Order: sequence, then structure tokens, then C-alpha cells
Amino acid sequence: MPSSFCDGITRRDAIRIGTASLFGTALVLPELLRASDEVNPARKGGGSKDVSLIFVFLHGGQSHLDTFDLKPDAPAEFKGEFSPAKTKIPGLLICDLLPKVAKEVDKFSLIRSFRHHNSDHGPADHYILTGYFPTAGFNPSLTPNNQRPCVGSVVSKKLGPKGSVPAYVALPKLHPSGGPAYLGANHAPFVIDADPSAPNFSVPDLVPPPAIASDRLDDRKKLLEQVDRFHKSAESKANAAAGAIGAFRDKAFDLMTSQQAKKAFNIHAEADKLRDEYGRHSLGQSCLMARRLVEAGVRCVTIDHSNWDTHDGNFAVLKNTLLPIYDSAINTLFRDLSDRGLLASTLVVVTGEFGRTPRINKNAGRDHWGPAFTVLLGGGGIKPGVVVGKTDARAEKPASDPYGPEDLFTTLYTLMGIDPATEFHTPDGRPTAIINNGKVISELV
Repeated sequence: MPSSFCDGITRRDAIRIGTASLFGTALVLPELLRASDEVNPARKGGGSKDVSLIFVFLHGGQSHLDTFDLKPDAPAEFKGEFSPAKTKIPGLLICDLLPKVAKEVDKFSLIRSFRHHNSDHGPADHYILTGYFPTAGFNPSLTPNNQRPCVGSVVSKKLGPKGSVPAYVALPKLHPSGGPAYLGANHAPFVIDADPSAPNFSVPDLVPPPAIASDRLDDRKKLLEQVDRFHKSAESKANAAAGAIGAFRDKAFDLMTSQQAKKAFNIHAEADKLRDEYGRHSLGQSCLMARRLVEAGVRCVTIDHSNWDTHDGNFAVLKNTLLPIYDSAINTLFRDLSDRGLLASTLVVVTGEFGRTPRINKNAGRDHWGPAFTVLLGGGGIKPGVVVGKTDARAEKPASDPYGPEDLFTTLYTLMGIDPATEFHTPDGRPTAIINNGKVISELV
């Protein structure tokens, strides 16, 4: 699949925000860990529900007409090449190229009447990952480019980490709109920055490669201790807070070398059969890693999967590559969560930034389309097997029950025990609501 999108912006792997900094000059992971211990009434008040979130972002935009909202009676230039197939829920039809997902339709629901007003990658990405459409000055080429905090950063701020694992993890890379904005580095994601489907996969710097002997790690820790003693001899009591950073750095070091961390991030410990069922590809293994992480206590995992930007050869790309990948990954994620008793406490959202144009273009592709698309979500208190709303005869716009990003995030935050009316404060002291006038999607809860 292509490495760049139609806007000409190369989706470079993001700058790592993780424990690589422990052996360098920055102290980002210690700050992430410090967030779990800081006195934060909002976090301590948190939600009464212990619900985690897996947010699967189909970067580029998934075609709703060719997956969950087929229009077989539409004119040929709209309906596409695929056929609808029955599922275990009477009357619910989805694409016949998703037979495995069809077996799990009783575990999730669909919003077919989802829409927003923008069809450009950068702004739409920001909108669907934050609940806020960006304002003047937004620069989509930056990583991160957030004017508002990503959903994972909001979850981190309000609920905080559980134990020693980070609250918010991004994989296999950081999406440009996956940052914390004004919430600061404490609520930035820990970025795995590696493809879990790689045969030699390991989390860079979090779990040291086997080739790094324990005595080398001990030497590095001793060096850090010497630097600390030098700093402490020079600092005054007024700078005593700096010593706290050292404590959190030590905690980060312990996390890096702990068996608990190795277990949580060691995807190779999974049975080969289950890994095969998820699919030995980036989306499948990222979904498996996400399940491992929420099982270990991570509050929010975002998966950035591309490239769904099917301007050319939409049907061939979907049939030969994207839909088989999607079918194995999403089917197995819901089944695995359910089998382990985790689905009730894990929200799963699967969406792109928009849909694709109902009218097929001259290159047998579909272009960007914000006015209508489908969002799949389940678990964590979502009613299963529900189809919310519908689109018109050509899937061009909602024919009933239109919902948008504000409503999606209001619903997610409510289910996670986060009051959607909560206000944060920007660095200049300006109060800012975590979501802008959304409503709970009542059909789903």
C-alpha cells in the first residue's frame, strides 16, 4: 500500500515519546509515571466505572458503501462491486467479504448515520480523534498537531494510570493528532513505535533487547545515581522538587527492567494459533497487543492503521488487502475480549476519519466523503447488535438520526465514567470543555 496520502503529506513515523528518553536527556516517561502519583482531585474523583478503550483508527477513510452500508439497488456508478451478506442478526446485512466479522455482529453495533462537515485528511483526523474540529492556525503537517487533546490524553488526565503501566499507549506509531495539546507531556501517549507483526518485534527501549546484559543496565543506573548526587550537592531546598523527578526516573528504570513490563509487551508469549487468528499483519497484531495492554491495565490504546485512502482501485485494494486484514483482526479482537471476560470493561471503536464518495470515480476508486459514514463500536456498556440510523438510497447523507464526533465522545466518556461537562484549563487559564455540546447516543446505551 502507498506510504503517502493524496494530500501529498508523507505519514512519517512519529517522534517517539517513551522510555528512550530515560537513557538520553529528556524525562518523558518519568513524567508519565509521575502523573499516577500526583495529587489530582479530578483523577481521583475519576469515573465510578473501570472501563478501558481501544480506538482503532482506519487512517485514510474506510468506504462505508463497501463494508457496512451497501446499496445493492443503487445505480451502477454508486453501488460498487461487492454484495451484501446475511449475518446472525435478522435483517442486518454487511459485505460478503467480511464473513468472520459477520459471526461477531452480536458483540458490536453500527452507527450508519455518522457524519461531519469536512472531507480533508488533517482536519477530519483531528476531529474524529479529539471531538473538536480544528480552528484557524491548525497545521496538519506537525506531529503532534493537536489543538485539543486526543481522546487518550483526556482519559489519562481524568482517570490516570492503573499501577505501573502508562494510561495511554499509541501503536504501532503516533498519529499526528494523537497528542495531549495543552494537557502537557504527563498525558502524552507512550508510543510503541514498532510493528507488532514483525518477527523480531520488541518495544524499543521499554524492554531492553536480550543483547543488553544486566551489568550494563546496572552501570547505566550507577551513572545516573552519580549525576543525581552532583545535582543534589548543588541544588538548594527551593529546588527540592527536582529530586522528585529522580524518584520517578528510578521508577521508570524499574519498569523497564521489570518482569511485569516484559510480560505485558511480550506479544511472542501469545499462542501461535491465536496470533494466526488475529492475522500476521500490522492491524491484527496491533489489535492483539491492544488486548494485552488493556488486560494489563492500560486505560486507552489507539491503533493507527493505514492506508485506507482508496482513490484508485478501491475494489481491488479492499478485496485483496484491506478487507481480509480487517476481517481477521476485528473479528478476533471482539471474540478474544469476550472469551476472556474483558468485553464488558473494554470499549472498542473502529472508524476512519470519514467515508468514501458514493459515486465511483474514473479510476475505479472512491474519494473523501465526510457527509456520511459508518462507525463500529462495542463493549464497555454499548448495547450489542444495534444499527443506529440509516443513510439515503445512495449513502450520500443520513436519512435519520444523524450523529457526529461530539456525540461519539460524549457517549464514550459517559461510559468510562468521565463527566462530558468537565472543563480543563489551558496554560493561560482559559476554561475549555472536554467536548463541545455533544449528546449521548441513547440507542447504544
